[in-house]
Amino acid sequence: MRIEDKLYLNRYRTDEENPHLKIKDESVCAKKCADRPCISCCPADVYEWTEKGMEVKFEGCLECGTCRVVCPFGNIEWEYPRGNYGILYKFG
Repeated sequence: MRIEDKLYLNRYRTDEENPHLKIKDESVCAKKCADRPCISCCPADVYEWTEKGMEVKFEGCLECGTCRVVCPFGNIEWEYPRGNYGILYKFG
């Protein structure tokens, strides 16, 4: 089974008003970070580099915290989502 198929089994309640993932300073990603490890290390492909800059698709976040650990500049603001929001894992 592909990882995409497994991720599809999870449910998400997204908090559009208060996203739990943010880039603190976009210029750090553009000027200082050549490798962008958040893109390659995120198991849910939340981060994508586009011509406009770093796109954060927080709606599919697995809340593992890998991105904040691998960012060499500490440029990712990461919190757990507010109560009743975020990923809802299904077992079985």
